[in-house]
Amino acid sequence: MKNNGRLKQLIAEQLKPLVRKIDCEAYYARDFLLSLGREGFFQTEGLTIQEILSREVQVVEEIAKTCMTTAFNLWCHLAALTYIRNSDNNYLKTEILPGLQSGELLGATGLSNPMKYYAGLETLHLKAEKADGGYYLSGVLPSVSNLGASHWFGVIAEINGHQRVMALVPGNAEGLKLKEKLEYLGVNGSATFSCAFNQVFISEKFIIAENADAFVAKIRPVFVLYQIPLGLGVTEASIKSIEKVCNKQGGCNKYLPIQPIELLAELQTLREAIFNLTSLTDIQNKWRELIQIRLDIALLTSKAVHACMLHQGGAGYLQNSDPSRRLREAYFLINLTPTIKHLGKMLVENTNVSASN
Repeated sequence: MKNNGRLKQLIAEQLKPLVRKIDCEAYYARDFLLSLGREGFFQTEGLTIQEILSREVQVVEEIAKTCMTTAFNLWCHLAALTYIRNSDNNYLKTEILPGLQSGELLGATGLSNPMKYYAGLETLHLKAEKADGGYYLSGVLPSVSNLGASHWFGVIAEINGHQRVMALVPGNAEGLKLKEKLEYLGVNGSATFSCAFNQVFISEKFIIAENADAFVAKIRPVFVLYQIPLGLGVTEASIKSIEKVCNKQGGCNKYLPIQPIELLAELQTLREAIFNLTSLTDIQNKWRELIQIRLDIALLTSKAVHACMLHQGGAGYLQNSDPSRRLREAYFLINLTPTIKHLGKMLVENTNVSASN
């Protein structure tokens, strides 16, 4: 990736000094996220889709090595970019997208509930009523991350039993009430809010897709793709942490059941698999492979952080230690939509559909 050196410099100077504050004091690294845009890490001019995907996957992974909370915020932003990049709405592409790509604006995704809806796990929380020049939205989204009054986020609302619409919502919309959520085990620095919609009017110019069902099928692979490097980064950081203490207490860590060489081999396999997928022109047709890799990286990350806690011993058990932070980050990853049980359900159903065709 071009500018990888600059990315590492930004992380070292602007993010690493704040990691403990992010973890312990729910600090939101807004300025760092904006700096990524200003440095050109979201620009697409002159790049193929494959080059964009490869670059952005690498950026998420590199940040996750230092702070998965901030890497998760970046994933939220990339999800918003994905929605607009794939929309047919020229207003969004000309008026909102440039700011999201240049470091002027930040984006978020309110699609946790809709993704569960499309998997048959939940009903849609938002309802839409058609009005002159747009829609009125009502309902509550329990958790939307990387959010603030100046942010934009994607939502899906049901108009009736047969149609869903997807829209981009400004964080300061009239009738929208944000309530910050800080009670999580970890990743409290993710700027997560519950969002209550009380007849929030959304103009037609902010409609991402009139047919949300078809649009979700189009963008869902990239939505999941950008989550995978969260686990890649945390796993690599855990392996390096294990390697640093290999000679601790006379080298007795060699008797532990999970060793870094095993974790590294599994990590390399998954990293190669995901970067092979980013090089394809038909990633939409690789849905089953993507959700399998997403499940595999969630399980590997969990394995790696637990192994790291064992290798570190008492030092890892400290509340503010890097290993304990990564342990809590990993628990968030396995519960991030799509969760492990959500992924398992999709894999079984996808297999059954394939077998019946």
